[in-house]
Amino acid sequence: MGEIIKNNSDFLFLYEAILSNPNGDPDQENRPRMDYDTKTNLVTDVRLKRFIRDYLSDNGEEIFVDMESDSKVSMDTKMQIEVNKILSKEENVDAIFEGYPELKEKFLHLLPQVQNGLFDEEKKHEIFKNVKKDKELSTFILIQLVKKYFIDVRMFGSAFAVEGFKKPFTGAIQINWGYSLHPVELVKSDTIVTIMNDEESTFGKDYRLYYSLIAFNGTINKNAAKTTGLMEKDKEKFIDAVWNSIPSNPTRSKLNQYPKLYLEIVYNENFSNGYFGDLRQYINVNVKKNESGEEVSIRKFSDLELDFSPLVNLIKENKGEDKPIKKAIIKTSQDIKLNLD
Repeated sequence: MGEIIKNNSDFLFLYEAILSNPNGDPDQENRPRMDYDTKTNLVTDVRLKRFIRDYLSDNGEEIFVDMESDSKVSMDTKMQIEVNKILSKEENVDAIFEGYPELKEKFLHLLPQVQNGLFDEEKKHEIFKNVKKDKELSTFILIQLVKKYFIDVRMFGSAFAVEGFKKPFTGAIQINWGYSLHPVELVKSDTIVTIMNDEESTFGKDYRLYYSLIAFNGTINKNAAKTTGLMEKDKEKFIDAVWNSIPSNPTRSKLNQYPKLYLEIVYNENFSNGYFGDLRQYINVNVKKNESGEEVSIRKFSDLELDFSPLVNLIKENKGEDKPIKKAIIKTSQDIKLNLD
């Protein structure tokens, strides 16, 4: 299956949103989420995780917190769907119970009415109903499903509260809310939007920001990874997903959003997450000024001056075998240059 991650990490992720709505607030007519005191844009961790989950699912990964037929289904229904789907295939049963012959035998004998035709399509619905009767077996199966199939739970965790399948998983990857590194401005004119369907059309307001450079801070914890089974190859998929998921989203309000920076600090063996605090504090951002000395209106990335030197110096001064940082992983857009050597 691969190697469980062995080191703690902190990461920083920046992306830009141009004439779009990064995260609508349903309590505010779907206006972009804001801290009105500082005029900064807010984006929840749930929004970023949704981008990542959708991207992983589109690329063939098994996702538990998913949508069925474009609508959110209950955890009970989703668990029933997944248990019946996965355990109806003989090769999946063999993989789940590999090294646990007694539990496998118990699983088969728990289903006497389907024992001789366990993998019959017509009898899929029987599996979930019978497995949830045995707490030891259902808990074992849930842990195995997370470790072998549900990559999003290995990453972000989930509090399972399904009859027969009650166990919380703390995600190895935790993400704070994101916020813009500068004040943002709402597009002044409210655009009238016509939404057409087969029977009627409706009108609504389309709220957008001119520009927002959004920063997230997060952690990857090796101890939580032991419980969920987060592997090194899962972390590679997370980095790929966090970088590519946002521009891959085709919805109208989420167009023109692009990744700018992913930087991960991997700690040496005896160092914990958050050793240097929130990595966003090591970025200095200023708005450029025009010839008259006034700040320009922020409409694009080049209207900002970003100084990453505090972050670069932090990494250079603290990297080494006898220091906190083992290595740094970095991805940048073409207009950001960082030299960590």
